[in-house]
Amino acid sequence: MHNSIIQISKSALKNNIDFIKSLINESVIVSSVVKGNAYGHSIIGMVPILQELNVNHFSVYSSFEAKEVFKVVKNDFTIMIMGDISGSDEDWIIDNSIEFYVFNIGRLERMLSKAKKIKKVLTIHIEIETGMNRTGFNQKDWLQIIQLVNANKDFIKVKGLCTHFAGAESLNNYVRVKKQQLVFNKAIIFFKSQEIIPQQIHCSCSAAVLAFSNKNYDMVRVGILQYGLWPSREAFIAYISKLNINTNPLKPVLSWKSYIMDIKHVSKGEFIGYGSSFLAENETIVASVPIGYGYGYSRSLSNLGRVIINNNRYSVIGTINMNMFLVDITSSNSIDINDEVILIGSSTDLDIPLSSFCNNTDQLNYEVLSRIDKDIPRIIIK
Repeated sequence: MHNSIIQISKSALKNNIDFIKSLINESVIVSSVVKGNAYGHSIIGMVPILQELNVNHFSVYSSFEAKEVFKVVKNDFTIMIMGDISGSDEDWIIDNSIEFYVFNIGRLERMLSKAKKIKKVLTIHIEIETGMNRTGFNQKDWLQIIQLVNANKDFIKVKGLCTHFAGAESLNNYVRVKKQQLVFNKAIIFFKSQEIIPQQIHCSCSAAVLAFSNKNYDMVRVGILQYGLWPSREAFIAYISKLNINTNPLKPVLSWKSYIMDIKHVSKGEFIGYGSSFLAENETIVASVPIGYGYGYSRSLSNLGRVIINNNRYSVIGTINMNMFLVDITSSNSIDINDEVILIGSSTDLDIPLSSFCNNTDQLNYEVLSRIDKDIPRIIIK
């Protein structure tokens, strides 16, 4: 048995998928972004329940993640690799008609050579560099990729034309993103004029779906929203202000729970834990929880974190260890060894939101989620 569990709420996920679909036209495809082990929620656990909710398009970063999705996906599905492809996975990608981004000529030429040998058709998405300056074809290279595709139409299907916005979650990036949109629109027109007619045009992540709904095109690649979290606090405030509502339409999908491993009494004047970061100014009762930064519970939460035990909130004290942290339970005389500890999630009356981790550690919610240990069991609940 592991020292903690992650619970994945199917009802919360359904709520979030319904919310996302309410933001887009019915004809727009929702591609579920499950990179980073589904943002820490588990690819193996998330993909089947997403399919139950009629989401059948999955975006991953790497060929490794594509294989993880492929293990559990059923019936009609699409897997799209947005980033890294291992050389050892190229044949598997071709054999299984996995879609992938093309952002340099070398990748396409290499895959094309292999596809021709076995008479298979590559299904590609051409990524356009619009100002993110990360991956994608610059304007000077557009003609070269077009010529290569048009010369090999029997072996290349251009499924998509795409780009990625550099910070749609913040108004600080508004001008930059608008410039990207202009470049992308120019690319769409140019590629179509050269007989490259993509089936899907896509550029919107979660933040862009919220901020630039007129640019959803044929498909949106949604990650953080489906997990019940906002791309940024600014995005959340902008949304609720626009609709003049005061409730959060999203529900967190993930909760994280452990238990009390030990309880001990510490005398007044003693330091607690490593070093001298916490001094017991009074007689103190300390509970140990067998989770630490080695599992993704950030060391930055030392003397700052909060947990819920028996529907009461308690403070993390001392320095968080690799495998353990300590909680001040002096105010309670009813806590026992093996009692449940909520690290992220809700009890009857209280809540430890993921945002509290972010506020206390300067980590993004994406970062907190993706750092949770992959070996912690993920359990699907209603």
